Amino acid sequence: MTDVIDELQWRGLIAQSTDMDALRRSLAEGPVTFYCGFDPTAPSLHHGHLVAVKVMRHLQMAGHHPIALIGGATGLIGDPRPSGERTLNTRDVVAQWAGSLRAQLESLLDFSGKNPARIVNNLDWTGKLSAIDFLRDIGKHFRMGTMLSKDIVARRLDSEEGISFTEFSYQILQANDYLELYRRYGCTLEVGGNDQWGNLVGGMDLIRKVEGKNVHVLTNPLITKSDGTKFGKTEGGAIWLNPQMLSPYKFYQFWLNTADDDVVRMLKVFTFRSREEIEELERAVAQRPQGREAQRALASDVTIWVHGAQATRRVIAASQALFGGAELKDIDQGTLHDAVAELPSTEGRVGQPIVELFVGTKLERGVGAARRTLASGGLNVNNVKVRDPERTLEVGDVLPGGVVVLRKGKKNLAVVRVTMP
Repeated sequence: MTDVIDELQWRGLIAQSTDMDALRRSLAEGPVTFYCGFDPTAPSLHHGHLVAVKVMRHLQMAGHHPIALIGGATGLIGDPRPSGERTLNTRDVVAQWAGSLRAQLESLLDFSGKNPARIVNNLDWTGKLSAIDFLRDIGKHFRMGTMLSKDIVARRLDSEEGISFTEFSYQILQANDYLELYRRYGCTLEVGGNDQWGNLVGGMDLIRKVEGKNVHVLTNPLITKSDGTKFGKTEGGAIWLNPQMLSPYKFYQFWLNTADDDVVRMLKVFTFRSREEIEELERAVAQRPQGREAQRALASDVTIWVHGAQATRRVIAASQALFGGAELKDIDQGTLHDAVAELPSTEGRVGQPIVELFVGTKLERGVGAARRTLASGGLNVNNVKVRDPERTLEVGDVLPGGVVVLRKGKKNLAVVRVTMP
């Protein structure tokens, strides 16, 4: 098996490490227990979290022992943001979100085999810590100069809002998590996003000061597109993993729309495909870009990982059905609703002329133009070609959820929303 560090580097999943040579030796000598933290600052993980989870899975597949830490305590405080103080959520909200994140991580990590994943919550030990114990046993090992020099802290200090003692203390709480996991489970590696570098190193330093032991830190980079912008920045907001916050259909479409310049890197980062498979898809991008084979592989793999094979089959069928590759009537109402949600639409009624509906959705400029397109075979209702210029909308045209899908040519889609009596 390829050295796991080499594998992570090839996939572009390593940004920084405290001592790469020492980490390689440690990983080669035997199973290492490592952890990554996830704070419940929202009711769901998003696609950015998949990068850290992917690092965890590669380490786990190489035989090492993963711990996913849910920040039930640190989520009550909030990691400092680049600008502006966080709004503190209630304990009940944070506890609920922590439960949601736990459920998601249970579906993303492997809890079987010789090195099953473990999930812990830092509220279990931080909640029992008194203020005096916090200051005497942990706080005394931190120097103000070092804490103030942290990039995010320095930026906040220079801002008009400044930074509260609450958020300033976050780095100590996170460092204590590493110490606690070292003591409980022999954890000697922390992984996380590169924006957490300062906090991760703080935990490593705390273990060295308190226990006299050297441990490791490894970060993954922020994933950007070829133009340098953040990957996943969309008008609709974050790419949530929770299907109630972002439907599996829209999740699949996000990955399917990856640009040719980015798709090979995203296959390396977000899928478990082998080097040979990815190299073959890379050749497909170069030789047959119109086929979008790499994008379909990326979208399918990530959606299966997050939402499961059954949901992925439904959204692929819906995508194909919209363009005539499958029967629309076979698509379940929920998936069909998601598939047509962002299409141009108009209200319609049973008995209304079909050509008027094409005009209403702005697929055609006028009835005359619609009739001409119809005569040339260019208008479809629910993927069935319209041949009669006098055809009207019938009850049998209305799909579950009260929708009718119109298509002009191969790619121009719209939807009619019908209120049934």
